Amino acid sequence: MTGCLFCKIRDGEIPAEIIYKDEDMIAFKDIHPKAPVHFLVIPQRHIANLFEVNADDEGLLGRIQLTIPTIAREQGLDSGFRTVLNTGPGGHQEVYHMHYHVLGGGPFTGFN
Repeated sequence: MTGCLFCKIRDGEIPAEIIYKDEDMIAFKDIHPKAPVHFLVIPQRHIANLFEVNADDEGLLGRIQLTIPTIAREQGLDSGFRTVLNTGPGGHQEVYHMHYHVLGGGPFTGFN
């Protein structure tokens, strides 16, 4: 999708601190962290949000969910973390490329 911030990060057009990447997803540190550890996990393929997924995406969604704990542990979140996925304007989604926020490691600021 032209103009998508996260697609530009995926394509290397905008720099990001990438902490994980495979054929299905990319994880990178949030530039405005709301916790000591705050990273985002996005699918490689542009999907605006959960309203756009269908049964064909079941495997992708499962792989993302199964990979998040591994990345979280690698980032030092051994005692747990919060995962947030905003969908649409009613869910306060700001960037319309589906992304999971993963937060932990101490108090959250502005993300309750």
